[in-house]
Amino acid sequence: MPRYAALIYGDAATETSGTPEQWASIMVEYNDFGATAGAAGVLAGGEALQPTPTATTIHVKGGKGGELLTTDGPFAETKEVLGGFYLLECKDLDEAIHWAAQIPGAWHGRVEVRPVIDFSQE
Repeated sequence: MPRYAALIYGDAATETSGTPEQWASIMVEYNDFGATAGAAGVLAGGEALQPTPTATTIHVKGGKGGELLTTDGPFAETKEVLGGFYLLECKDLDEAIHWAAQIPGAWHGRVEVRPVIDFSQE
């Protein structure tokens, strides 16, 4: 069955703000989605990511074996940041979109749905 990454983006300005009560409410929404998608057999995995300031971007200048360069934070300044993802197993893109629309990030920000390459089929 095809797999789709549902990449959850939110507002960079509010990524680390909010009261504990607000975060608890949001987590209830995500837990509800996980339970529903899991019971339907479409949830194949997923993780929340630490806030953007914890990111490290790397680049190997000159290609393989070249100079390793690291930068604190994400590659580019953006208004939206990747906060986590779900891996969905769905029969097609339409079903993946149906499930992605139920992810709370679709209501609070955006969710990008992207097919995962299945290298075992090559």
